[in-house]
Amino acid sequence: MFTSTAKFTTQRASGYLQQLCKHFAHKIEVQFDATSGLITFPFGQCVLAAEDGVLEFTVSGETQADLTQTRRVIASHFERFAFREHPKLDWQPVVSA
Repeated sequence: MFTSTAKFTTQRASGYLQQLCKHFAHKIEVQFDATSGLITFPFGQCVLAAEDGVLEFTVSGETQADLTQTRRVIASHFERFAFREHPKLDWQPVVSA
């Protein structure tokens, strides 16, 4: 499993989390509340967490290609929804022990 994380500081963390989840819920499996979310794509998943003015993204995929696709889909939608804040997600690899 390949995993990456990114964080974005914003006062609208919960709003963006819910907006992303509601958007994807029209087509795929999604679970969310005001502070956490899980979006399950056919090629990977994204776990969202909103707290203290930070929206954290943790994406994973079975292969590096799946991870790249998941990051691309999440980032493109988030950048479109949060365009007023000019977001750029800086993905960091998660190394499992």
